Amino acid sequence: MDAQIVVIIAGIILFVVIIASLLYLRSAGGKFTYDTQHGTRPRATEGEGNTQGTAFKGRFTMLAAGAGAIFTAIIAKLWSMQMVSSDYYEELAVQNQTRTVTTPAPRGRILDRNGEPLVTNRASLTVAAYRDLADDTVLVRHLANVLGMPYIAVRRNIQDYNQGAQSLHTIASDVRRSTVAYIQEHPADFAGVEVVERTERLYPHGELAAHVLGYTGTITQEQLSAQQEAQEAGEESPGTITYESGDIVGQAGVEIQYESLLQGIRGEQTVQVDASGNVTGSTGAVPPEPGSDIKLTLDLKIQQACEDGLQHAMEMAKQFGNENGTRGACVCLDCTNGEILGMASAPKFDPSVFIGGVSNDDWSALNSDDGGHPMINRAIAGEYMSASTIKPFSSLAALEYDIFTSTQTTDCVGWWTGMGEGNGRWCWDHSGHGTINLRNGIVMSCDTVFYEIGKGFYYSENNSEGLQEVFRRWGFGESTGVDLPGESSGRVPDAQWKYDYFSNWEDADRTWNPGDMCNIVIGQGDILVTPLQIACAYAGIANGGKEFVPHVFLSAVSRDGSGDAVTYEPRERLTGEFRQQSDLDLVQDGLVGVIYEESASQASHFTNLSVTVAGKSGTGQKTGEDDYGWFVAYAPADNPKYVVACLVEQGGFGSNSSLYGVRDVLGAIYDQPDTAAATAGDGSR
Repeated sequence: MDAQIVVIIAGIILFVVIIASLLYLRSAGGKFTYDTQHGTRPRATEGEGNTQGTAFKGRFTMLAAGAGAIFTAIIAKLWSMQMVSSDYYEELAVQNQTRTVTTPAPRGRILDRNGEPLVTNRASLTVAAYRDLADDTVLVRHLANVLGMPYIAVRRNIQDYNQGAQSLHTIASDVRRSTVAYIQEHPADFAGVEVVERTERLYPHGELAAHVLGYTGTITQEQLSAQQEAQEAGEESPGTITYESGDIVGQAGVEIQYESLLQGIRGEQTVQVDASGNVTGSTGAVPPEPGSDIKLTLDLKIQQACEDGLQHAMEMAKQFGNENGTRGACVCLDCTNGEILGMASAPKFDPSVFIGGVSNDDWSALNSDDGGHPMINRAIAGEYMSASTIKPFSSLAALEYDIFTSTQTTDCVGWWTGMGEGNGRWCWDHSGHGTINLRNGIVMSCDTVFYEIGKGFYYSENNSEGLQEVFRRWGFGESTGVDLPGESSGRVPDAQWKYDYFSNWEDADRTWNPGDMCNIVIGQGDILVTPLQIACAYAGIANGGKEFVPHVFLSAVSRDGSGDAVTYEPRERLTGEFRQQSDLDLVQDGLVGVIYEESASQASHFTNLSVTVAGKSGTGQKTGEDDYGWFVAYAPADNPKYVVACLVEQGGFGSNSSLYGVRDVLGAIYDQPDTAAATAGDGSR
């Protein structure tokens, strides 16, 4: 109705101006003279034709007609506004007096495969206020005293320009009930302060699976900018959530990977505002809709075993003299479909520190070298030399290209001089293995056998990079496609890579040489893998070559709780090729031999299991650090179902450290804990 008032006032002003003009014209009309001879009656000095009086009369008529037209238009407009468009202007008036603000929605829960909550929500009492309250210095100071917060912090939270002007601004979360009660009992002292119930993330199992689950936090400016760019480019798909400043979103792990499912639908509330935009009241509200619960492939029991097993492996590393063995990873796969049943990384972190915003001290600790960078998920992002875990794949390559046949033997005396005495190399067992074939080369992890394979490939006329080709064929050197952010791809080095990578070296030093090939054939040197890649590759050996894409997502629960709305369908990642079945049979047999023939003390940890196990140990070397310990196994060997891989950074021999992590996980799966005594010096490189 403000528009009508403006029109009326304008009409009145115009009317006054026109009347004043007419009066002025009337007073300043034609020029008159007085007849002194015939009295005082004025007469025109000109004739009765085209006189000034006649002209004035014409102008007056035109002005009157114009004024009439203007008033007719004003009356018509007023009638239109009042009778025809009244609803429209009334709606505009209402809009000027109200605003629609959104209210946050609870995130969906994250469950294990059996429905056990891994991440859920809890109620949180929050003290909030609208932005205009920041101008009341006395009230803000009183509120700060009650909340036990600095005055400047309370005022800054109220003003918070990252949130909407008419939205309630959070001042403090997780406020004690006694404090809330005091505020509610003294409404006159805290006019404009509101207590609202919101939800915060709750981790019922603490640090368990933190690297898989991830954490949440306030949406960053970079994320908002990326959203705006996608909107402007028209790249957003239908149904995409539109975020606002202050929204809580996933920032790592499953929380960010499946943000679109976990994020709920915000509610809406209509608030009344005054001319300055300050909130004066509220009316109707649409409640928020919680996000979807999702089920992961993780099994809580196996996940706990991976966490405990990795801790046990690191403790054994220390027990056997490797004090720096404080970091590592452990992963358990279902090799028949790629489901990740457990995934652990050390050091761990507590995702609850991110609730309400992580402090500077906590953030520094989580990203410090001294703390071991606990936020890195070493199972998927850690890149390590593969050590002897690569030897089964080197064997398949040797068989395929006839570099080393199944019946061929070599004599291991502990010191290999196949490329001349000046380029001699030690086998891990300096006393030697004697005459040994390929199958037993896998069992005993004899380096001499594999040095011969590396030499054979290097000097091959047609297949000098056949070894790398086989490695890549089994998935090394590229990411697995796991549905978690931050995965590394590892590395399979070759001549071109070396030449490009060491660009500052002399050409002679950048050239691929026999030593490079002898390094990667035993998993040393520049080859890099992740624990998940190793687990997937061994799943391929167990499955006759077939590897599935590893994944942690199992299903999304319908919002009404009636069942699963979305279910993951297993996808084949690749099929590792081999020349003939007998080649794979030889490798599989050798891996069983590793467990039961390589070392009596090593075998004792598995003979107390009711199933047959196949596996391989490994010990990686890195200049200036202790050895890195690997162990990977699958079971049952005759009908594979589970693959477990464990790595301890600077943990020494794999059979002195990681073996215990793998055995603990298998023990949890089959409810058969390890009863064998620990013995130093178990196993090989």
